[in-house]
Amino acid sequence: MSSTLRDRHFWVVVAAGAGLGILGVLLAVWGNPQNSGICVSYFIENSSGALGLHDNERMQYLRPELIGFVLGSILCASLFREFRSRGGSAPLARLVSGIFLIVGSAVFIGCPIKLFLRLTAGDITSVAGLVGLVAGVWIGLQGLARGIDLGRAEDERGATGMLVPAGFVLLLVFLLARPTFILFSDRGSAAQHAPLLISLAVGLTLGALAQRSRFCITGSVRDGMLMGSRSPLFWGLLAFLAGAFVTNLAMGRFNFGLYGQPGAHLEYLWSFLGMLLVGWLSVLIGGCPFRQLIKAGEGDADAGLAVIGMLLGGGLVQSWGIAATAAGVSMSGKIAVLAGLAFVLVMSLLFRDRTA
Repeated sequence: MSSTLRDRHFWVVVAAGAGLGILGVLLAVWGNPQNSGICVSYFIENSSGALGLHDNERMQYLRPELIGFVLGSILCASLFREFRSRGGSAPLARLVSGIFLIVGSAVFIGCPIKLFLRLTAGDITSVAGLVGLVAGVWIGLQGLARGIDLGRAEDERGATGMLVPAGFVLLLVFLLARPTFILFSDRGSAAQHAPLLISLAVGLTLGALAQRSRFCITGSVRDGMLMGSRSPLFWGLLAFLAGAFVTNLAMGRFNFGLYGQPGAHLEYLWSFLGMLLVGWLSVLIGGCPFRQLIKAGEGDADAGLAVIGMLLGGGLVQSWGIAATAAGVSMSGKIAVLAGLAFVLVMSLLFRDRTA
């Protein structure tokens, strides 16, 4: 890659990181729940509820941002001729991994994006999750170094890679037409949302930027460990942190402390373990929940299966009482996280290349 192209890619990554941080705060200013302007796991739980996968009447809304991430990705990938149908790499393992990505996030109360949005808003409770995420990424890297490999996606005939993006086009139709079988909360956190067109525009913009930049929170942590300041993704993460922090200060949304933080609890061990699960899985399957959505938009059917798993997980964490609340983590949530850690350990053993 030429120096000019490298420089161009660097600035696209920085723009993606900064945009994600700034717009993540502004979406909360415009109506999304505080510190949850962008949270893929929260959006997934809301959307699963809207589709009838759980019956929590406070968590049912087809989030336009989620739809925008996937459609922005496919539009950008198609424009730059990067859309390619591919898949066939440990599909069932990826489906179940998607479920446990949401389990870990729900116990922490937030995906990796929300973790850093909470941190840049002064929420010190998020530090436990940060340590867990870093530990999970480190464990995942050790596994890769020892030969754990779910395999590479191969080009597929037909339009397999179009199935998940087409599903999100259908979700957009449902969001606009509002048929009676799609559920919308009139109270609770799901009833708090930015205007539809603004949310959709933000999702499309960030989806396109993330597709061009390959920006990913766990990928940034991973590359920071491997390459330090030589990694564009590392600088993208710093841009995310700077953009979110400055915007929180400018909007009067910086509240430093442990207590009374929105969308947080004080059970630090389970915040640590929940994010450890997310970080570990993200390294093994090639990206955090946000990155799985972007890859699905590029035609990656394996990422598409992870996205389907996440939607199923969004229903399960609400139906089974796994999702944590401000009061803490339920016994169901604790058991689910431990089950997730057991799953990823067994998966690592099964997919280890013994010749490595």
